[in-house]
Amino acid sequence: MRDFIEEICGKVLEEKGIKKEEALRLSRAEGGDIFSLLEAANRIREKFRGDEVDLCAVVNAKSGDCSEDCIFCSQSAHHRANIERFPLVSAEEMLGAAKKAEKMEAAEFGIVTSGRGINDREAAVIGEGLRLIGEKLSLRRCASLGTLSPGRARLLKESGLQRYHHNLESSESFFPQICTTHSFRERLETVRVAKEAGLEVCSGGIFGLGETPGQRVELAFTLKELRVDSIPLNFLHPIPDTPCEKRLPPVPLDILKTVALFRFVLPGKDIKVCGGRERNLRSLQPLLFLAGANGMLIGNYLTTSGQTPEADLQMIKDLGLRVRPREIRNHE
Repeated sequence: MRDFIEEICGKVLEEKGIKKEEALRLSRAEGGDIFSLLEAANRIREKFRGDEVDLCAVVNAKSGDCSEDCIFCSQSAHHRANIERFPLVSAEEMLGAAKKAEKMEAAEFGIVTSGRGINDREAAVIGEGLRLIGEKLSLRRCASLGTLSPGRARLLKESGLQRYHHNLESSESFFPQICTTHSFRERLETVRVAKEAGLEVCSGGIFGLGETPGQRVELAFTLKELRVDSIPLNFLHPIPDTPCEKRLPPVPLDILKTVALFRFVLPGKDIKVCGGRERNLRSLQPLLFLAGANGMLIGNYLTTSGQTPEADLQMIKDLGLRVRPREIRNHE
């Protein structure tokens, strides 16, 4: 396996790409071969993304009572998770959260709302929030607002939106196991609508829901075909009173192997480790960068707390890496 890892790493470094069957074989790495895989992924990261870490932060701008039934989500109205529920916050509150993100050295700030989509009134408030942030701060402006129509995407872009976040969550073959209230095709369509509107796209998934290694590879190649700009990787954090509450989350080496696999498939893209990293990686968190990641979400998540920003920034410094300056943009 080690010779095979080295062979495929050489192909990727020479920008020849990787085939699906090759990625599937890499996904079967076990024992000491996992560390060979991580080391190779680190070399790929160094060539294509350098030593900079891209930090993003989010605000939970509208919480709970979501009509969709995603099995892992605490905000679904189909579950009974004990979370705070509230309507859309004001544009000024969005700006206040963005100022905190800037202090954490984030380069990107995301406005996130629960629900299948937003209405006209909510779109107007979010548009005002985007304008305020653009006027007063230097953050890249992102939003995660559910499904998008072409017209709404254009209006959000006119308000200053630069990037749209919309996870595919899993592969097409596994998606029906985690959500029944909308289809995988609807998610693909939202990604396409955002790209056609001229927005950058951030799209990834969540792992540890029972998907196979092959289905993880399937998701990676779908994202490659879509030519998304940034790939957030989330790992199950079981929430009480959701269908996943008793499911065992992935172990640290499985998480790191998944990060490495995505780096092999998507060598030139930003790969960020987000939800579940603190809980599931535990003392191995620093290895996420040595496994090929070049970004992470800093601060709190939507309904759960994250590691302190100070600890994250110290971890980056201790690894000899540096935070990507806000004025640098990824135009791939």
